[in-house]
Amino acid sequence: MESNLEDDVIFLVCTNPNSIQESIPKDEICILAAESSSWDLPTILSHGIVNVQSNRNRLIQHSSYFRSLICGNFSVKQADLTADILPTLFGSMVGYHIESCHGSISILWNLEAFINILRFIYGCSLDVTPQNFILLYEGALFFGVDALLLKCKIWLSELESSKGPLSLQIQLDDLIHIWNFGEENGNDFIPEICTGYLARNFMWAMSCNSFPNLPYSMLIACTGHPELTVDSEKHLSDALLVWLAANTELSECSSCLEDRCIEVLKQIRIKLLPLWFSAGKKRCYISKLADESINAILNLVKHPSTSSVIDSRDKDLSQLRIRLTKYTKKVDISGCPQITFEILLLSLIPCSYIVDSELRKSIDQSLINLKHPNQKQYAISAGLLPILNFEAVQEVDISKCSRLHLEAAIECFCKSFPALRILRASYLSNFTMSGLRQLVKCSLLSEVDFTVDVSPVIPLQVSIISSSQNITPKIPTKFVYSENYILDTISFSLSRSLLSNITKLTLEGQTDVSDSDLRDISEFCPSLCHLNLKACTSVTDAGMSILIRRCIKLQSILVCDTSFGRNSILALCCSIPDSGNSAAVDFGKRQQNSVALNLQTLHMGGCKVKNPKTCSFRDDSFLETSVQGVDETSLLEVLSQVQNLRSLCLRETHLVDDALCSFSSSSLEMLDVDSTMVSGAALTYVVRGNPGLKCLKARGCKNLFPNESNGKGKECSSLSHSCRELYLELSKACKLEEFSLGWGFSHFSFEALGPAITSLKKIKVGLGASLSHDVLTLLPKTCPFLESVVLYFQVITDCIMTNIMRSLRNLQVLVLCYCLGDISSLSFKFSMPNLRRLRLVRVTPWMTNDDLVILTRNCMNLVELSLLGCRLLNSDSQQIISHGWPGLTSIHLEDCGEVTTYGVASLFDCKALEDLLLRHNGRGIQKNFILDAASKMPMLRKVSLDFCDAVEGYFNLPNYADRCSLSIVKMARCKTRKCAVEIQILGAFRRPVHEEKPVHKETLVLVWSSKNLTRTVVKERI
Repeated sequence: MESNLEDDVIFLVCTNPNSIQESIPKDEICILAAESSSWDLPTILSHGIVNVQSNRNRLIQHSSYFRSLICGNFSVKQADLTADILPTLFGSMVGYHIESCHGSISILWNLEAFINILRFIYGCSLDVTPQNFILLYEGALFFGVDALLLKCKIWLSELESSKGPLSLQIQLDDLIHIWNFGEENGNDFIPEICTGYLARNFMWAMSCNSFPNLPYSMLIACTGHPELTVDSEKHLSDALLVWLAANTELSECSSCLEDRCIEVLKQIRIKLLPLWFSAGKKRCYISKLADESINAILNLVKHPSTSSVIDSRDKDLSQLRIRLTKYTKKVDISGCPQITFEILLLSLIPCSYIVDSELRKSIDQSLINLKHPNQKQYAISAGLLPILNFEAVQEVDISKCSRLHLEAAIECFCKSFPALRILRASYLSNFTMSGLRQLVKCSLLSEVDFTVDVSPVIPLQVSIISSSQNITPKIPTKFVYSENYILDTISFSLSRSLLSNITKLTLEGQTDVSDSDLRDISEFCPSLCHLNLKACTSVTDAGMSILIRRCIKLQSILVCDTSFGRNSILALCCSIPDSGNSAAVDFGKRQQNSVALNLQTLHMGGCKVKNPKTCSFRDDSFLETSVQGVDETSLLEVLSQVQNLRSLCLRETHLVDDALCSFSSSSLEMLDVDSTMVSGAALTYVVRGNPGLKCLKARGCKNLFPNESNGKGKECSSLSHSCRELYLELSKACKLEEFSLGWGFSHFSFEALGPAITSLKKIKVGLGASLSHDVLTLLPKTCPFLESVVLYFQVITDCIMTNIMRSLRNLQVLVLCYCLGDISSLSFKFSMPNLRRLRLVRVTPWMTNDDLVILTRNCMNLVELSLLGCRLLNSDSQQIISHGWPGLTSIHLEDCGEVTTYGVASLFDCKALEDLLLRHNGRGIQKNFILDAASKMPMLRKVSLDFCDAVEGYFNLPNYADRCSLSIVKMARCKTRKCAVEIQILGAFRRPVHEEKPVHKETLVLVWSSKNLTRTVVKERI
């Protein structure tokens, strides 16, 4: 009996290959496999040799390798062949020596991997991880442990379909190693799983530092995978360009490598790229692809009809399909003027309709009846086009998709994206309240953004000479519904009985929104917490007050530049009726339950009374109509009520010290008191009570430090007491990220701020501030993380500019306005690849075309350019700008020599322009310029001109149909005024000469909305 037991015992002598290679002392340890559940792995693995007493039968039962070896039918030759087929990674080695007479087998293998395999054979639990997968899989494959091999495959399959935090499950480096292992060992299963995982989680992968390390074959397989999931074609393009930049050998123009580069880029659906993105790539090595994309986009914009967009003869119709998979969480098609409802619909039908020629005919059949949005209706043929559901989609961004019919698109979203939570639809001119009503059918939708450009005609900011309105043609919104398919005729009527779960609603700039619309919103959005009505000039104080009283869950209110006033303040501060109290308006004491108490954001900048009067809050009537705007008493009352504010904007209001000192919140992070009458002492009081302040704006506050020495201070002690107190409180605990100051801000002030500004990202120095040369020179060193620098009326030099341009590598915004000093082209000789916005106002009168060329080379990625007072520029400057920055979205050129003397031509090459200002650059602009610009630049929304530059003295104005994306047109008019100047003739004498000089007279402003065209004449130059 004992002899049989001894025959069942076999010793496995395990040695780590590294211990042989590195001559590590071979200290031994003996362990029993039967006790594997209690093994102390760290202790065992610390030895060079491990002797494991094992059961021969158990090894034979669970391992085909040991079965063949022990039973005598596994030759050394066969083992050598197996070792050749299965080369190990990470330096692991395999070796074996059969000593049957002694009942032992020598194992030369990665010690940790083999010990874990033995534990698994003896029934111990084993966790497969990304770090040990290759070792376990390789070991299981070589030693023939089928159960472990199956466990590894199951783990990899489950990982592919997992939905948890991806970065915690597997690192991209590990995924690449596993893929390489499968490729090198001829295992199709592993690369297939890894490719699928990478394709489904591509957005995660492209954010990883190791993304450029992806093997070429793995990248190609992933981008061609049917379940490739990206937010947009732009994201895919960015990722591929990053990969190519890191693998420079592929972007070189050699035959084979160039083919590989083309193979990478051909995965991009160039017809679905944002126009601004394609335009911006014209200067890099993919300029050819960028041109193809721009031409394709402009062709779709020019011929938006169904027959041209969906052509059954086009075999590559998939290039027009927005990428949607069952894993898609976000759909971003913003900035794509070529997107129409037809293209959206094409992306929501089954792929089989694209591939099968017979089914493709049904697309044509259905879309023949899908009429243009300006005609009577959208109609879908019954039963022809089933619409797919994408249940993972939570966010959609259709901003700046000017040709997408909004209400038709919303109907599709409600049906195809049942889990939709966020909808961004900014800068669309066809917003209607019925479209907002439709969204109630998206039961999970919580955030909606319908922002448009803010009208330049803000009643409290301009002097209106005359104003008139024309009703624009309405876009019908009737839809024909076919069961189980697309559009619903009765959806709107049904939606009126539903309540929305929208908690965050942004209507910034929507001048069509009226008081009646606010009442509707308060009825079907009872859960509203965040409301942005900035520059909604049609709503009244009374209308906003009613909404506030109904939406008692409000936590954020943004009402800058509106009629927000006393009535709305009363609504904020009165007791909530549901709390058991009446809606009291007697504010002699703090209310126990009011909307104001729960507010976290309150922005009411620009809401001021033109002729403020002393008002009482103890009047009997709730709605006061005698006072429009927020007066001092109203400010005092609301600031004494709010206790949880994090963001407060009071710019350009009647804010005084008493009101600010009544503020009791201690959680403030942003405070804007620009252009108010507050003092340094009052501001210090607020800062002292809010150590978490991150943003402080106090530019234009003339009373802030009235005794300050205008920046010429004799000693540091010349700082006023209030000034020292403010900077002391800021430097104690605050870590500012954004800072804006003007009057009284000097170099002593800057130095006194100390640690408060070391993390600063944005700084704006305005009129009345005076920073010394030393402070501006050391600005990059003091604030190394600056992303935005804005300087008004400061003395700057080449030395200062050189330090800024060379040292602030994260700088994205640089604005220099009316600065004094002597700077030259040397200030812009350093490369600034991250600079996106550049504005130079009266600081570079010396700029020539050659200097402009240098600027295009060193600031290659600008998207916004503004030059004023560069009088040496000429018509050639247009071509320099359009070729140097083809991706510009904003161009402002004023008083720039003769840029437009011979008309405007080259600037039309900036196809992605959204904002164009040309004033006093030469009398050469044709009368049809506005129409031409709107047709050639499909994203153009704002145009500003001057009648002085019109060849024929006037400009033709577009009608509603011809305006394309235009929403705002401003045309300034000048009048001549005689002024006396002295000129010197032949150096002999001077004589006075009367010269007629143009001076501003008025500005004609045209603003298109979804309902009206408003023509306004104002005195100001805007």
